[in-house]
Amino acid sequence: MLKIDAHQHFWQFDPVRDAWITPAMAAIRRDFRPADLAPLLQRHGFAGCVAVQASQAEAETEFLLGLAAAHDFIRGVVGWVDLRAANVAERLAYYRQFGVLKGFRHILQGEADRALMLTPEFRRGIGALAEHGFTYDLLIQPDQLPFAAQLAAAFPRQRFVVDHLAKPYIKAGEIMPWVKDLRELAALGNVSCKVSGLVTEADWHRWQPTNFRPYLDAAFEAFGPQRLLYGSDWPVCEVAGGYGPALSVVEAYLNGFSAEEQARFWGGNATAFYGLE
Repeated sequence: MLKIDAHQHFWQFDPVRDAWITPAMAAIRRDFRPADLAPLLQRHGFAGCVAVQASQAEAETEFLLGLAAAHDFIRGVVGWVDLRAANVAERLAYYRQFGVLKGFRHILQGEADRALMLTPEFRRGIGALAEHGFTYDLLIQPDQLPFAAQLAAAFPRQRFVVDHLAKPYIKAGEIMPWVKDLRELAALGNVSCKVSGLVTEADWHRWQPTNFRPYLDAAFEAFGPQRLLYGSDWPVCEVAGGYGPALSVVEAYLNGFSAEEQARFWGGNATAFYGLE
């Protein structure tokens, strides 16, 4: 069975640029490179990964492309480009030359304008992605799910994937209205979702596997095994137990699924969504 980690990051730690990595997240206030990830992928049977942007500059995209060129196990890159720029079509045309670059992402969860994705400038950028063959990762929080549904409905030819199940409030044990809004987004056939980043939304030091079952149930009911991708969210998961413990939560949940469903979840869906080699 082909296994792909569809969501992880690399960075050279910069305390100013990476201010989101607070002192409480001391475990990840350092550099993380492909040499750090490769043993983890091998140990857990993953053939490759998708490296996702963590800072908002085209220099980040170039950084990840450079790493992918040097390491075959990086099967895909999700970079950053200014979707609101007047020359966005020109930049997308430039990036088409890099086959390993599969799509783009903006850190919408951090925007003061929670509906930034619906502004005319942002929508113009989204509208240019499909004609260049690029995917779009939605990094959002629960309050932004209705806006994401409006965006995805407006661009039915664009392939979207929601990162981290839209970050439900697992630590607080809240499930509504997240589950209702997730189902409405999932009703759109051009949207997939990543089962990733769950442990960091729980109590980092006291979570139990049972904490995640209601959210996993909701995700699988909404999207089905056909539109869900696994992602470790490494190295961010290191603040809440690490690669192995985070993976074990999802492995245990998947035990009751068929071999075909598991194969799709662990690698087939990521390969199809991102067009991985």
